[in-house]
Amino acid sequence: MSSHEHTASLLDQVARPATGYDPVGGRDPLVTDRADFASITNDVCGVIERKPPVGWWVFFLISLGLLGLLGLSLAVLVYEGTGVWGINSPVGWGWAIVNFVFWVGIGHAGTLISAVLFLFRQKWRTGINRFAEAMTIFAVVCALLFPTIHVGRIWLLHYVFPIPNQMGAWPNFRSPLLWDVFAVSIYGTTSILFWYIGLIPDLATMRDRAKSKIAQRVYGAFALGWRGSTRHWQHYEVAYLLLAGLATPLVLSVHSIVSFDFAVSQLPGWHTTIFPPYFVAGAIFSGFAMVMNLVILARWAFKLEHIFTMKHLENMARVILLTGSMVGYAYAMEFFIAWYSGNPNESFAFINRAFGNYAWAYWIMMSCNVISPQIFWFKKARNNVFILFVVSVFVNIGMWFERFVITVTSLSRDFLPASWDYYSPTIWDISTFLGSFGLFGTLMCLFIRFVPQIAIAEIKTVLPAADPHGDPAAHKSHGTVEGAH
Repeated sequence: MSSHEHTASLLDQVARPATGYDPVGGRDPLVTDRADFASITNDVCGVIERKPPVGWWVFFLISLGLLGLLGLSLAVLVYEGTGVWGINSPVGWGWAIVNFVFWVGIGHAGTLISAVLFLFRQKWRTGINRFAEAMTIFAVVCALLFPTIHVGRIWLLHYVFPIPNQMGAWPNFRSPLLWDVFAVSIYGTTSILFWYIGLIPDLATMRDRAKSKIAQRVYGAFALGWRGSTRHWQHYEVAYLLLAGLATPLVLSVHSIVSFDFAVSQLPGWHTTIFPPYFVAGAIFSGFAMVMNLVILARWAFKLEHIFTMKHLENMARVILLTGSMVGYAYAMEFFIAWYSGNPNESFAFINRAFGNYAWAYWIMMSCNVISPQIFWFKKARNNVFILFVVSVFVNIGMWFERFVITVTSLSRDFLPASWDYYSPTIWDISTFLGSFGLFGTLMCLFIRFVPQIAIAEIKTVLPAADPHGDPAAHKSHGTVEGAH
């Protein structure tokens, strides 16, 4: 090999990890169809500028219907009280807490994809990070709904905040329920800031492309005067990096604090130190599954297969396989700890989970969370969109049942057999949960309709034209003003 050929080979090796694009075909590209700067802008902005497809209207109308069901359920709850739910003694925590933990977990993938993968310079995040960030915010909104309505007397909700009341008493700072207020609120605030900062360059693009004065003014107001100057980009990158650094510890801390709701109690089945890492792994597991479902629907409805590529889906499948294996390990360790502790109450709690009155829920959980992701060991399964979608649905079903099993099975069989009871949800439990999907779906549809669902400025960094060592011919026709946005 000549020195010139050797140098060209080295440059090619450097270029591949920088852009995620391999001209020889050795690696899957992160953007296919030889897209250029201008076509990326047109494709992403075109979703907003064109009339929405039929699939968007169907999903939006279904979500609106479920949102109306949520409004009806909340009206009945406020009028009648929490007695309309299936909670009883000893199961004082019902579906509301189960749903809260479920939705908080859904929101974890957004922060992981956006912040953690950004800090580790993982280029494949660029196609899906905006989508995941929006999902995080909307999931946190749904999560905060359930503790709010579970307090019963909603008009006294201000007692959870650290302010004096008329009796001179302060909230109990030793309660993990108060820690939740701070943790989830900080998590939601940071996620919104992180999402909005990343949106600013793309909002400026929408401002410059808008044809109506109203759209120009609205997008212009939210773009904060962005002009794409060097100084703007410098401030943007510093702010984005700082927010990524702030958001990364929240991935670990928020769901750890949520797990303390259970772990600091003395109830068998809850009082265990494995809960924080176990809950974090489960949150990332369910969050990535939800991102997978939403991305597959979006890429199909808006013809974005060249941006939401199989490379993105395959990498998410690998994360689901990894975290699913961690969750399965946690399930096994729970039984081992219960046996090794020699505590008869702890042993009974886990035997009851697997073979008691709620054994059906436990085995649904095991089948969906431990068995179904194992198909991702096979590359053909990781590259089959139908399998990816179905397994992701199973994962979210299984993760909801995990929270149900943890909450209900332990409470329904407590220390006093005389108080044992079987918990069954009522129609209002079910309608409130379904209504939360209506809230989530409505917010997601509005986001897709009015905001670029893909980070235009970031996705361009993985194009071949952005590679300084690439083919000079690839740079031709990319120097447009529109591409600079």
